[in-house]
Amino acid sequence: MTRRQLHLNAFLMNTGHHEASWRLPESDPYAHVDLAHYVRLARTAERGTFDSLFLADGPQLWSSVGQRPAGALEPITLLTALATATEHIGLIATASTSYNSPYNLARKFATLDHISGGRAGWNIVTTAGAEAARNFGLDAEPAHAERYARAAEFLDVALKLWDSWEDDAIVAAKAAGVWGDDAKIHPPRHQGRFFSVEGALNVPRSPQGYPLLVQAGSSEDGKRFAARYAEAVFTAQQTVEDARAFYADLKSRTVAAGRDADHVKVLPGIVPVLGSTEAEARANERVLEDHIVHAHGVNHLERLLHLDPGTLELDGRLPADLPPESAIEGAKSRYTLIVGLARRERLTVRQLIERLGGGRGHLTFAGTPEQVADTIQLWFESGAADGFNIMPPVLPSGLDAFVDHVVPILRARGLLRTGYGDARRTLRERYGLPRPANQHVIAPALV
Repeated sequence: MTRRQLHLNAFLMNTGHHEASWRLPESDPYAHVDLAHYVRLARTAERGTFDSLFLADGPQLWSSVGQRPAGALEPITLLTALATATEHIGLIATASTSYNSPYNLARKFATLDHISGGRAGWNIVTTAGAEAARNFGLDAEPAHAERYARAAEFLDVALKLWDSWEDDAIVAAKAAGVWGDDAKIHPPRHQGRFFSVEGALNVPRSPQGYPLLVQAGSSEDGKRFAARYAEAVFTAQQTVEDARAFYADLKSRTVAAGRDADHVKVLPGIVPVLGSTEAEARANERVLEDHIVHAHGVNHLERLLHLDPGTLELDGRLPADLPPESAIEGAKSRYTLIVGLARRERLTVRQLIERLGGGRGHLTFAGTPEQVADTIQLWFESGAADGFNIMPPVLPSGLDAFVDHVVPILRARGLLRTGYGDARRTLRERYGLPRPANQHVIAPALV
């Protein structure tokens, strides 16, 4: 029996996930718009035999430009460039169902899948926040439930578009003068609550059929959506107990939705702060914390918690009368995680800002490579994860350190592949997922 192995995804964010990473002497404050920076990171992750890399995105300017490198290159365009600089690693981009149209986005992902040889993935988000809404002519963000209803219809339309060409629609019969078979083209002719889409996609069906479908919301609406559609889930938990509960819940929901539980991979985020000794790792973490500008953190926390400016005091605790998650229309699950962390550990606002500075609610772990590997193995083998979303606090050095020092330990323990092998494989194959059948093709009966 083949031993179960980890799925690793490299979550790449400009100079690193820690908000103060750009202030370190080694960091390039302009790296977020430098293609060479991302090529280097992608090749490092590929050297570490990661399954995939991931670029987050949103249709708004995040936070204050005073806080950290702001703005980002459009991810599908950037991943198209990275596809030509790599051979094996999957390429996952965030794209919003609230501020895109199904036809254009389905075409972009099909194009990326063709160019990369079947390595495209889509992190499906509904986009919280009034800032993004106002960039698209809305006065306020749509309600949480409405955003997920739109997302479900958006994805249904995208699936119809990706299946609008059968795999063998291209005949290429030169002698007969027939390039394609019109009978194998299936226009969606979709009329729904949010979308009306008539014609077939203008890109043939791609190597994977459609991209790996990733989801990152952990609210009730998010988990229902993931159980129905997602093939990988990026999630945030602070404790192994919470991670086990989330894992069991999502797998159960997936089975209830009529799917194989193994066809959704759960990848919690981890921000590894490495040192050759535990004391060195703690010192490296302290350097980052010492570079935090707390005023930025207070402003961000007040917005996230829906508090008036000036409400929070650095050395005080969060107000006792914060609204419940049910009253939040934005990032519900992250709101609950952050409030729960502050309450559980009785953190001051200052301490909470420092805890969130590296991973915005994801698990931050400072330790030796062996200790990081131990934590990953514990979560993986105790029903808390199928793999991890690796979020280096500083880039490129944090990814270099993980690949050079943690990856060899995971390989020695039989938890991670030692190479990709000779054959080119799709991202779906890397994640152990089947290529989806075209909905217009009847599967042959088993004899």
